[in-house]
Amino acid sequence: MDSVTTISQSLRRRRLTEVCRFAGKRASPEEFSGRVKMATAGYSLKIVVWQKIKNLILDDCMEEGEWKILILDHYTTKLLSSCCKMSTLMSEKISVVEDLHKNREPVPNMKAIYFITPTEKSIEALINDFRKKNQKYKAAYVYFTDYCPDNLFSQLKTTCSKSIKRCKEVNLSFLSHESQVFTFDIPGAFYSIYSPDSKDKNDIMDMMAEKIATVCAILDENPGVRYRKEHGNDYSFTGNNAEYLAHLTEEKLANHYKLAEECNIKGKTQSQLLIIDRGFDPISSILHELTFQAMAYDLLAIENNIYRYEIKNDSSSREALLDEDDALWVNLRHLHIADVGDKIPKLVKELAKSSKAAEGKVTVSSLSQMMKKLPAFRKQKAKQTTYLTLAEDCMKHFNGIVKKMCKAEQDLAVGTDAQSQKIKDPMRIILPFLLDKSIGDYDKLRIILLYIFHVNGTTEENLGKLIQHGKIAENRDIIENWKFLDVPILSSGTQQRKPVRKDRSAEESYDLSRWTPIIKDIMEDSIANKLDAHDWPHCSGCSAAWNGSGAVSARQGNKSNLPDDRRGGLKLIIFIIGGITYSEMRCAYEVSKASKCCEVIIGSTHILTPTRLLDDLKKLNK
Repeated sequence: MDSVTTISQSLRRRRLTEVCRFAGKRASPEEFSGRVKMATAGYSLKIVVWQKIKNLILDDCMEEGEWKILILDHYTTKLLSSCCKMSTLMSEKISVVEDLHKNREPVPNMKAIYFITPTEKSIEALINDFRKKNQKYKAAYVYFTDYCPDNLFSQLKTTCSKSIKRCKEVNLSFLSHESQVFTFDIPGAFYSIYSPDSKDKNDIMDMMAEKIATVCAILDENPGVRYRKEHGNDYSFTGNNAEYLAHLTEEKLANHYKLAEECNIKGKTQSQLLIIDRGFDPISSILHELTFQAMAYDLLAIENNIYRYEIKNDSSSREALLDEDDALWVNLRHLHIADVGDKIPKLVKELAKSSKAAEGKVTVSSLSQMMKKLPAFRKQKAKQTTYLTLAEDCMKHFNGIVKKMCKAEQDLAVGTDAQSQKIKDPMRIILPFLLDKSIGDYDKLRIILLYIFHVNGTTEENLGKLIQHGKIAENRDIIENWKFLDVPILSSGTQQRKPVRKDRSAEESYDLSRWTPIIKDIMEDSIANKLDAHDWPHCSGCSAAWNGSGAVSARQGNKSNLPDDRRGGLKLIIFIIGGITYSEMRCAYEVSKASKCCEVIIGSTHILTPTRLLDDLKKLNK
């Protein structure tokens, strides 16, 4: 233990280095560069993360024929759950997975793998497991998600070093929420970043920069870093978070790849990283979205991706996990709710051919009952019934208040009506909703905000009248606090320009879904190399070469020449500070599918729904 390598002060900020501290040496180049290339993982961040865990943790401590116990804390439980299942762990000779912070029975004849965050709470729990009189396991292999502070590492060294066979920092500090979506799972960052009373903004920004650098490293990319700098915005409140975070991230990446020179990892790659602040598109964050996933999470009480529901004529309550392990969910989640209604009956009709259970016209509301009449497909019944019920629940909400509001919302968001006529009197559109007693406060707030965004800020007097008409005085702060995101609420002499939008009239299928999130324009323009250099500065003096329309990374040669083979091509990584919406997540998949050689990966501090965002805004000045 005396040979443990200490990290010098000059390297303390370089937390992307994986240091095998108890072995008295740095990890080998193979361990260091244990990130899995997307060329072998296809389109799934989940696979990439799982392969990193397997290579750097499970394979690292594997001994032939020996089973081990896996100990996780709260964060690593979510991290691991996002990319693998228990059956997968069992195939890697993990006999059981335990919670670090719960009472556990000692198993003194078995070794344990600890995959934990380097926090005081977790390290204290680890130390307690190896007290002399109550040692729970034969030995420990410890893997930290991130840099372990020296004081905590010293505690570990002095108390239970004899029991620890290996100790490493694998630097895996994000969740693979979906195959092309990552999050840091820190919703509290919204307050830290935007509240005028925040005390830890710089710490949070530094932490985000480190995590973003980790994402890039796992994707085997050292991308050119750009950020959004809106013309006419003085960033009086945020100070342009995107610019600050972009330069921090550039620094973290430079440190990482400087340290990685011994592993023969090249410098800048041709992929791009765009960093954007939440205020860039306030409309998409509060609009009623009618695609299946976004609509369900907006209108229904879905928590931790679990949908709870009841079946007609069945008093028992059921629940279903909405995740990518279910191919049916993957196929349905980005469809418009009207298309979902068509898709599921087609599926049921196919299933019903052999049993002849379905006769006559099929409606969404009757499908749940019909599924019970298909005995040949009992194993699939629960899964299919889930989505039938989910679609029906969404439609119940839509056929009430939402349907009334959607046309008005779309007119305000787009600036024209369904016939492409410019909106002349937006106040006339929203007033009926403000006077309607059946409409809740948050829905009134959403329509008021869309009006304000449409007119690019209103007067103090007019805002007071809107609040008075809607009788929402107690929620006035929710409207006014948008200023902390540098979104204009009150009009001023110098108005921010609205972004020039692409004409997507030819793409529109439904009058109530005419709005396209601004992020989709940004993605497409970036891939086509059309982002304005004044609005999207590069962090360094010279940018990485980028030709998203067809070039591939120089280090990958001509691996990717097939029309729809993006595996060896470029990556566009987008990070949105302050939360990401489900509609923005959908855009990443749509643009990736349309591109022949570029994969879009998008992430944020956390996932937003309109209600959560309004709740967060309310707290900013508290």
